[in-house]
Amino acid sequence: MRSWWVWGAAVAAYLIAVTQRTSFGVAGLEATERFNATASILATFSVVQLVVYAGLQIPVGILVDRWGPRAMITGGAVLMVVGQGLLAMAESVGAGLVGRFFVGAGDAMTFVSVIRLLPAWFSSYRIPMLTQVTGMIGQLGQLLSLIPFVALLHRWGWSSAYLSLAALSVLAAALGILLVRDRPRAIARPPALATPKSGALLAAAWREPGTRLGFWTHFTTQFTTNVFLLTWGYPFLVSGQGVAPATASLLMSMFVVVAIVFGPLVGAATARYPLRRSTLAFGVIGTIAACWAVVLFWPGGAPLWMLVILVIAIAVGGPASMIGFDFARTFNRPGNIGTATGVVNVGGFLAALITVYVIGLILDLIQRAAGEGAELYTLDAFRWAMSFQFIPMAVGVIGMLLSRRTARARMASNGTIVQPLLVALARRRRQS
Repeated sequence: MRSWWVWGAAVAAYLIAVTQRTSFGVAGLEATERFNATASILATFSVVQLVVYAGLQIPVGILVDRWGPRAMITGGAVLMVVGQGLLAMAESVGAGLVGRFFVGAGDAMTFVSVIRLLPAWFSSYRIPMLTQVTGMIGQLGQLLSLIPFVALLHRWGWSSAYLSLAALSVLAAALGILLVRDRPRAIARPPALATPKSGALLAAAWREPGTRLGFWTHFTTQFTTNVFLLTWGYPFLVSGQGVAPATASLLMSMFVVVAIVFGPLVGAATARYPLRRSTLAFGVIGTIAACWAVVLFWPGGAPLWMLVILVIAIAVGGPASMIGFDFARTFNRPGNIGTATGVVNVGGFLAALITVYVIGLILDLIQRAAGEGAELYTLDAFRWAMSFQFIPMAVGVIGMLLSRRTARARMASNGTIVQPLLVALARRRRQS
């Protein structure tokens, strides 16, 4: 029972972190007015947050292995209190960016710490499902930013809404202090690692082909979700596709529903068919790419039913990205899981920060080419800008294929042969 209390408190802290992370994405239009920002400046807010988040993943992973999840979860919550408080008072772009810096830093310390708790408190068979459920519950934070936060923003204004988020992170810090524990009392604390060994930990994690496969899996499956939720999804739907704001909010909230439905399914499939995890990820990536192609090349605005399908496909990328952490867990020794998880978690956020910024840059270039006074967020502009997503998708797929080949070679040297899927299916058909 104690294990569930520890996990529940940690997941609640992660849910609050996701609320902080996604709060700026639903306030994009208000931020444009408050800071008198262009599209590229608006993108810079998310890019700063993502740069900090991605840049801290490896240091955070190393520190989690050394200091423990409890200290990192609590410290992350404190940083988010500072960040949202600064953003609430900010009236200039520079001050706002400082606030998002602290939010990104605090957010970076949370998820890796929660995942690091699982091997200490639960059996290995439960971990794939619990990893998915952790991500699923965390995504409920999107609902907090979409519904009560947006309501506060529209009713009470910018400062009051962001101060309420700062107060929410105070709760996360309290949960970390009161309920989270690094390990059961019966398990002794491992000896502390000397600082010079941090580089060795990182090198050991990266040498594992499963860590690299996890990195590229996370890179390719999750970045479209981040791009859509953190910055460009709402403007794309409202200004590009002409969807009513209420309908756009409903579409954005579908990410949570999809995570609840597909998270356990992906977790169960990962646990039952561990040798086919990459195949599942490739299927999700192909579906996302196909749906984006249909929407972007649709004559005029895409119909609502097609936008629903697009949102569902993108949202499934969230649960699919958790497969990357399972690669890190199964290919690394227990004392290095935090570091490997941090490496993997860089993937999706690195791809997202590049994509978010480039999309904003393309939108600004198109507006300048159209002349002063031209509309910023047009459908044609979004078609060009959002098409950039296919480039990181292609890079990620190539990285997955190369690292999977190395990982399977490592497994074969240890006696586990992974046959190509079609060969395995044909063999099973013959045996039946």
